[in-house]
Amino acid sequence: MIKISILNDSHFPLAGNRMAQVQEIFRQSFPDLADYADALPSRLQDPIEHGYRSMLLIAERVLGQVEAFALLVHFPTIGCAFLDYIASRGVVRGTGVGSALYEGVRELCQDMQVKGLYIEVQPDRDAASADTLLMKNAEKRIRFYEHYGVRIIDNPAYSVPVGDPSTSAFLLYDCLGKTPTLKRKEAQTAVEKILTQRFGHLADPAYLQAVLQGFPNDPVSFLPFRSKKIQEEDGLILTQRLSKWFAVVHSPKHELHHVKERGYFERPVRLNAINQILNAVHLFSPVTPKKYSDKHLLAVHDADFVTYLRTICTKLKEKRPVYPNTFPLRRKVSRPKVLAVQAGYYCIDTGTPLYPNAYIAARATVDTVLTAADEILMGKRMAYAVCRPPGHHAGKRFYGGFCYFNNAAIAAQYLASQTQSRIAILDIDFHHGNGTQDIFYERADVLFVSIHGHPDYAYPYFSGYADESGEGPGLGFNRNFPLPPQTDEKKYLSTFKTALETIMDFKPEVLVVSVGFDILKGDPTGTFLLPPAIFRNIGEGLMATRIPLLLVQEGGYNIRNIKRGCVALFNGLQASSAA
Repeated sequence: MIKISILNDSHFPLAGNRMAQVQEIFRQSFPDLADYADALPSRLQDPIEHGYRSMLLIAERVLGQVEAFALLVHFPTIGCAFLDYIASRGVVRGTGVGSALYEGVRELCQDMQVKGLYIEVQPDRDAASADTLLMKNAEKRIRFYEHYGVRIIDNPAYSVPVGDPSTSAFLLYDCLGKTPTLKRKEAQTAVEKILTQRFGHLADPAYLQAVLQGFPNDPVSFLPFRSKKIQEEDGLILTQRLSKWFAVVHSPKHELHHVKERGYFERPVRLNAINQILNAVHLFSPVTPKKYSDKHLLAVHDADFVTYLRTICTKLKEKRPVYPNTFPLRRKVSRPKVLAVQAGYYCIDTGTPLYPNAYIAARATVDTVLTAADEILMGKRMAYAVCRPPGHHAGKRFYGGFCYFNNAAIAAQYLASQTQSRIAILDIDFHHGNGTQDIFYERADVLFVSIHGHPDYAYPYFSGYADESGEGPGLGFNRNFPLPPQTDEKKYLSTFKTALETIMDFKPEVLVVSVGFDILKGDPTGTFLLPPAIFRNIGEGLMATRIPLLLVQEGGYNIRNIKRGCVALFNGLQASSAA
């Protein structure tokens, strides 16, 4: 089975392996351009330097074997794209991989609202060439594209040999399933961009001027199809070939944990609302959670705490939950022997019950967030772990606030260990992520930044103050931005901007974002006055960092707000990703 996906980054181990395979295929296919293969990673990481945006698509098998790649150049200011390179391993040619990959390219162009895709191919009719095999292969390539409705632009000046050694090319145009009409001005603008920004080292002013004047007709003329069997429907874009820009991971096991007591806001319908929006936007590729070892859980939480949750939940009966009601003083105390009484030893409130399925759901959510983290390591620009139960109130050895295991912290620790790099966590839930702060308070490799309701007025009350800045090696790597009740959009976005600046100064390799829709006006647990549209600003700001993003779902208990906030967030993420 072949999967077509976008490789956004290459400095993580899994993504780096795929980039190395792409470079291998590139050097085999274009041996005279080995230096260009070496520069591929930088072209993905710094599009501004090159004046355009490079996008790398790969065709890979289940075990990560890259079979082909396509390098697309996107000029967002004029809404066109240029297929720079497309190549496959020699042993897979003729297997349909090339077709699947090109269909992925077309789908990507459609997602980015590209008006037209331009392609260069070697001419199949060159009187100066005596290489009949070369001409035959060129004709096959042209016929391949023609089956997608691609046309050869009638501009002889473009095919004049240039460079040293000199090469010539036909310029092809893919209307991407739309009416195959190309206006002269649009073609001239696109060709000028391609020749000056992509091939500026080859295109001298005289050649450029000749090409721009080589469009005598308006609309532009095309050469006749080489193939006689082209059907109108051949140009239609096949969707669902391309793995989407972003990955989403969630586990249906969350529904096992359903506390039905009156007033308990953390319900399965929350995730159902999110999934309803996800299914409608077609922005994410769904990924099934994988199973992970407990060692990743134990890298964040104390073993006795994890053992306790697993043991007591296993022993409980469905209608006999445990609510903690006795809590130790804040000094060294002994752990009681009775399991039910130990709830107060490990829990920080009376509102987070233990049910038989609480551990199962919380453990499945750990697998969910780790699967999403691996999507980032494999080169995804963003992954969304739709977690339930939430996690940011769970500390090293305590639970509370509807949270049992700290999903965001587990992901951050996993990413830090896998990449040996700095990781940042931004918590934008209404309630302070006291558990996340507890876990990383003495560490300098993970920056924790939180924007939340002031603890004088909001849960968890005992943490989240601005003067809590870390201890020991972690001093200065914990930043809290508590905001008062009735905080409005202007104040929140100003604080959000400062928080992002703090993160950018830290220079993390990945940004983990604890997302809470409870910051919106009308949430039963929050007091801010923020409209759902603010999440578009948040999405745009997050994408503007150009840091790989792992979104981890936390709170949000007004179902209407969740839906509206999701739509706004996804619109912001999509708008910025296509820019």
